[in-house]
Amino acid sequence: MADSRDITCDLLDAVLDRGAPLDIALGEHKALAKLDPRDRALVRRIVGATLRNLGEIDRVIKARLNSPLSSRHSRIRNVLRMGVAELVFLETPPHAAVDAAVRVASQYRKGALKGLVNAILRRIDRDKTAGMPISDPENPGEANTPNWLFNRWNANYGLETAEAIAAAHLIEAPLDITISSRADAGDWAAQLEAEILPGGTLRRSGGGRIADLPGFQDGQWWIQDAAAALPARLLGDMSGKQVIDLCAAPGGKTLQLADAGATVTAVDITSGRLGPLRDNLKRTGLTAKIVNADGVTWRPEELADALLLDAPCSATGTIRRHPDIPRRRKSKDVEAVTDLQQNLLRAAVDMVKPGGAIVFATCSLEPEEGSAQIESLLEAGAPVTLDRLDPANWPELDGLAPAAITPDGMLRTLPSHWSERGGMDGFFAARLIRN
Repeated sequence: MADSRDITCDLLDAVLDRGAPLDIALGEHKALAKLDPRDRALVRRIVGATLRNLGEIDRVIKARLNSPLSSRHSRIRNVLRMGVAELVFLETPPHAAVDAAVRVASQYRKGALKGLVNAILRRIDRDKTAGMPISDPENPGEANTPNWLFNRWNANYGLETAEAIAAAHLIEAPLDITISSRADAGDWAAQLEAEILPGGTLRRSGGGRIADLPGFQDGQWWIQDAAAALPARLLGDMSGKQVIDLCAAPGGKTLQLADAGATVTAVDITSGRLGPLRDNLKRTGLTAKIVNADGVTWRPEELADALLLDAPCSATGTIRRHPDIPRRRKSKDVEAVTDLQQNLLRAAVDMVKPGGAIVFATCSLEPEEGSAQIESLLEAGAPVTLDRLDPANWPELDGLAPAAITPDGMLRTLPSHWSERGGMDGFFAARLIRN
């Protein structure tokens, strides 16, 4: 039976060598589900630390290799990465970290490279014990961010903000919770040992299996980053109104809208992603009409009062929660999705009554996937008007960093916002009114 370190390396192989999303790799690994909760948590902790600190980890390994590892030995590279993550970033007792890595290496090619793994990790441990700096970059965030991505943030936000964004990604995100309007936030904050953030999101720093936390099985709350909860709130009072949630899966915003009293039609092209939405609707006792269709070509039977489009994107704003994203994305991935976003946005305009609100949102830090999309829509003469956000008119935005409202009246949150509270996802949102 595979142990926790075997599974850790399996997951690193899947993400770093085959480009698999970490969430999918975790869900598909059958042996992971058989581990006890403590070992499952350990696997996630080691994988997370490895991905967040991969730039530094690879530099540490490279400095101690006499010659580069062949691409044929990617498994051994990931064994070493795991070992360095434990020794340097997780403070695992050296004997446990080294022995575990050597044990996994022993199963690869009859243990031909286990001596290499042992030698490198023991050298790192000796250097550390002797007080030698193992890894001490001037800017750890930048050191652990792919150059193409950091250069983008530098160009778009300036060096200081780029460094703050990258630094925020080194810290595992706390658990954010949206409480149903049927529940009392103060009561649930006490039960969940959580802080009530501006806007009403609960933030919990403690661990534990989500499904075992109080109120989850009763449908009193659902998981949703504080920034991800903002776009639905920008629609305003939706009670009794017909609302379309376009690209709805996995469904946090559908739950928000239904909980606010809207009659929701949730549309998504990927049938597999609608399963969790159905499960969450059942768990919370909320209702929505679910449509499995392409949002570009689908049209409602009647025009809606409002629409929320959380469009597919590069998701670079969610690296705090998904540290695999910088390791799987390339610059071309940003360019590839912008045409789809514009097509969805233009389709959304056709689905809403005159006077109705449209909120366009993406969980990306890249302007091409945010403000540039709104500018393109308006320049093309679409029958909409940008409804500039004024914090004075939107109590939902109270407590955000002042920079979160752009000079153009759009929303732009950054992972470095609320840094003293644990940060938030990077989100863009704009509110439009159908002419």
